[in-house]
Amino acid sequence: MLTAFTQAFRTPDLRKKLLFTLGVIVLYRVGTHVPIPGVDYRAVQDCVAQASGNQGLFGLVNLFSGGALLQITIFALGILPYITASIILQLLTVVIPRLEALKKEGQAGTAKITQYTRYLTVALAILQGTGLVATARSGALFSGCTVASSIVPDRSVFTTIVMVVTMTAGTALVMWLGELITDRGIGNGMSILMFVSIAATFPSALWAIKKQGTLAGGWIEFGAVIAVGLAMVGLVVFVEQAQRRIPVQYAKRMVGRRAYGGTSTYIPLKVNQAGVIPVIFASSLLYVPALVAQFSSGTSGWKTWIEQNLVKGDHPVYISLYFVLIVFFAFFYVSISFNPDEVADNMKQYGGFVPGIRAGRPTAQYLSYVLTRITWPGALYLGVIALVPTIALAGFGATNNFPFGGTSILIIVGVGLETVRQIESRLQQRHYEGFLR
Repeated sequence: MLTAFTQAFRTPDLRKKLLFTLGVIVLYRVGTHVPIPGVDYRAVQDCVAQASGNQGLFGLVNLFSGGALLQITIFALGILPYITASIILQLLTVVIPRLEALKKEGQAGTAKITQYTRYLTVALAILQGTGLVATARSGALFSGCTVASSIVPDRSVFTTIVMVVTMTAGTALVMWLGELITDRGIGNGMSILMFVSIAATFPSALWAIKKQGTLAGGWIEFGAVIAVGLAMVGLVVFVEQAQRRIPVQYAKRMVGRRAYGGTSTYIPLKVNQAGVIPVIFASSLLYVPALVAQFSSGTSGWKTWIEQNLVKGDHPVYISLYFVLIVFFAFFYVSISFNPDEVADNMKQYGGFVPGIRAGRPTAQYLSYVLTRITWPGALYLGVIALVPTIALAGFGATNNFPFGGTSILIIVGVGLETVRQIESRLQQRHYEGFLR
């Protein structure tokens, strides 16, 4: 990896792309520390200090915003509205025929879907920004903070509108910065901003674990957490690279006087075909009942049960539901993102077949069978990665937002591997000699 970056800096055009990407990242990180109008910055800092890393229900959003959510800055919502909009559009593509037709139109259809994603991102940013302002005004953003209710001193309608518009504009700016990295930088802009947001929370979280430790001034706990984190990174890299290759043979056919086909290739089916999406879905769904209980008044039985079982991440009920939801969403997302019937039809149209399997419906059944078998270990792997930090590191004072949690590790490793692949492919294109020799 370091070799690829070194060679990229030696190539003039790639060096410009890397420096441009670094400049956008610096601008993004500066924006995460600029507070929005109408917020008492000192009160926010006091509440953040009293929270001591336990961010409760808003941990997932705070993770994707690089810590900007609890600081209530212009980039408080971060990249999460765009991620949510992209997932929603991807799910709707399977349901709405119009979107499915646009997806099959190629580049023009993809551009149209991207435009819809931008509109939906702004709408979600307005909704989430309104919810964040209402939560901050009520004092529920920092439960237990003595000055939480004075975070927003002016509660007029004009101030509320200004705060919501500022956060929405910040989300639109983050979306634009990500697209700039994709167009003029090294590519994969949204994922890189997500990578930066999560990586930015690592130093403070690790240092908090060191300060909470009791063995050798906390260095024993700090070293143990680093070792466990490196082991998890190695496991994630190993599984993320694992794939089942389905061999495909294309028969020769004559078109005029030329022969086409006769080549061999394969269909790569990854063990973790769903990526980090099931973990995000499961985490978001488990936040809903806790969020409803937090804003409801009274002491009813269902509210007490939710607060006892679904708020604490180390509770057996929470762990069991979290694991089951991850496995369910892994199969659900794979079923809508990979269509064996469509793949089999495309292969049959171009004269391709799996050796030993008849073309058409038998090929689709075979692909579905193989995909189901490799999805099981992938889903179980996601559940284990998401739960290991909660179970094994509870003794070190880890919280639900522990930096080496499942969501963080999966995104960090996935984006890192994809970025290195893109840089290596660009280097290979520039140093490819082809038939010159």
